[in-house]
Amino acid sequence: MLKIQPERLFSIQHEADFQALALTIFQYQANHIPVYKQYLNALKIDPAKVQSIEEIPFLPIEFFKNNSICSDPTHIEITFSSSGTTGSETSKHPVNDVQIYQQSYRKAFEHFYGPLQDYCILALLPSYLERSGSSLIYMCEDIIEQTKQNGSGFYLNEFAQIKKIISENSNNKKILLIGVTYALLDFAEQMPFKMDHTIVMETGGMKGKRKEMLRAEVHEILSNAFGLSKIHSEYGMTELLSQAYSKGDGIFECPAWMRVLIRETNDPFTLAETGRTGGVNIIDLANINSCSFIATQDLGKLHANHQFEILGRFDDAALRGCNLLVD
Repeated sequence: MLKIQPERLFSIQHEADFQALALTIFQYQANHIPVYKQYLNALKIDPAKVQSIEEIPFLPIEFFKNNSICSDPTHIEITFSSSGTTGSETSKHPVNDVQIYQQSYRKAFEHFYGPLQDYCILALLPSYLERSGSSLIYMCEDIIEQTKQNGSGFYLNEFAQIKKIISENSNNKKILLIGVTYALLDFAEQMPFKMDHTIVMETGGMKGKRKEMLRAEVHEILSNAFGLSKIHSEYGMTELLSQAYSKGDGIFECPAWMRVLIRETNDPFTLAETGRTGGVNIIDLANINSCSFIATQDLGKLHANHQFEILGRFDDAALRGCNLLVD
């Protein structure tokens, strides 16, 4: 495994630091992650000649379905798996050092939202609780425990209990209601009420429970039902150990060790200009021991300051839980 001190990974402050560390991790993974090494060989890429992150080839995310992508298959602490429809293949992400994942999601959350101890976290994730191997459930279990607040926890369809906790928040404590999209929509339809001191964060996903909807349409329904001006979003997936967050309008930001690039839709090895729609490539340096350079099946576009939005998926890609469709 590549020995990089977590302090270096999670204390990136400058572009030069990100670039240097990304290239260091690329050189290691190009030689020590067998699937990635084979992929680069097939492309006739000499890793020693790659001098910038723009030159790095991104591994198609489909490789996580049929391959064990990690640096040390003899020392796997946990394996995360994606959700899937009946009979469909699911992605597997073996993790050599789960503490890196813990540090990644804790530090990212606190960067965007402040100390976990300031929150009461209510998780409305029924479809995730019904299966094993969810990285989202692992994250939520841990951050709920970190809050040390009465009421923090998982809720299935206990809408009345969630309403009671939010309505009786006499201390004006910050409340985060994080939920899969279809469950939040069910809540909005069955029990609309004004939520004070509450952040509603959708993780995407209808899980076959509802028809797919535009993210803007979902956010409008939730905003009207709960009396909120903005709906927040979390963008993550099984194959990543980091998450991006949106505080409204579907515009996401990454933590300093994560970056989104956009590739041309008709040429996967050419990057698109800022503002153009294309395929989403993700650099996640927390994936030190798997692959940090992943070409997803999502469509998106970049905005200024490395912000981005997700606009849908390629037509031939199966629907996944972390995305909403657009026209």
